[in-house]
Amino acid sequence: MRIVISGIGTSVPEHHFDQQEAGEVAAQFCSATPEQAHMLNVLYRMSGVESRGSVILDNADGPLTDRQKFFPPISPEFPSGPTTETRLERFGEVAGPLALTSSRKAIERSGVDARDITHLITVTCSGFVAPGFDFTLINELPLRPEVERTQIGFMGCHAALNALRVARAFVAADPTSVVLICCVEICTLHYQYGWDPEQIVANSLFADGSGACVVQAQPSVNSESNGRNGSHPKQPLSQIISSGSVVLPDSADAMTWRVGDHGFRMTLSSRVPGLLAMHLRTWMTRWLGKNGLTPEEIVTWAVHPGGPRILNAFAEAMSIPPTALSVSRDIMRTHGNMSSPTVLFVLDRLRDQGASGPCVAIGFGPGLVAEATLIT
Repeated sequence: MRIVISGIGTSVPEHHFDQQEAGEVAAQFCSATPEQAHMLNVLYRMSGVESRGSVILDNADGPLTDRQKFFPPISPEFPSGPTTETRLERFGEVAGPLALTSSRKAIERSGVDARDITHLITVTCSGFVAPGFDFTLINELPLRPEVERTQIGFMGCHAALNALRVARAFVAADPTSVVLICCVEICTLHYQYGWDPEQIVANSLFADGSGACVVQAQPSVNSESNGRNGSHPKQPLSQIISSGSVVLPDSADAMTWRVGDHGFRMTLSSRVPGLLAMHLRTWMTRWLGKNGLTPEEIVTWAVHPGGPRILNAFAEAMSIPPTALSVSRDIMRTHGNMSSPTVLFVLDRLRDQGASGPCVAIGFGPGLVAEATLIT
């Protein structure tokens, strides 16, 4: 039985901001000296990001400081910005529309009817409210009230791959199942004030977006491959073959994501690239070997663009040329790191380009943990 990703949909906020201007504005929130302001500008320029979408922007034009009111200037009243409660209130307002747009695209491209969806898997690590955007999808797609819901929460950048594993298990257990996965992250709500190098790196990389996909036992007659170009009998990079997961040794403090009084706070250790270089290839070789493959036989890599250093470390660890990750770098350049949906953006772009399998989709999250999916 073939279990396939029959459609992918993505969405981003209406408004974006330029990374260079964001670096200049960051000095007002994070730096205390001209030297720190200069370092911020350099860091933002080196991030590999040119533009990012954010729900906090109220309009498309004008200076960045005039385009948002959510984050007030530093003051005795607001030394750390909005409270977590205020940030999560905004999450509850904006997550649903993004989820709805990406899910509609995924369902349309899969060729199924929304009423055929039997399972809904929602994914987020950047906000929580109940009832949440799952109810938006049920009520407005609409899905059947009997749809079976699963929430994957607080697993970070690799969580879409966790969701693919769960969806594959649902379909393997019951081939009549049709699973909708929807990832929504509103990372810019958790912008951190003050001079904290790890928080500043997160401020410079993360963005907002949503990615969705449909997983089922067989592609429908009007599958995404026929709907897009009408010529290919099989959508490239569609069949889910296997999933893999590994907790890297001595990595418990390498990446963390914790709830604070003024948003969620990330720590990202400088040890992450070294941990990938030391341990990733050994595990990847062992995991692929169980599927009768070697790393050298992987044609396409759909790597979550966690940041330029992570992409460089991955390429070095796997002995692949930088061009092998060109799509990941391009998604990071145009959208930033949107956490869990980002790998679906990468996979969608690769499918549109007609990329060949076998493909490994992989992401890294708190732990440090690597999650991977083998797709053909």
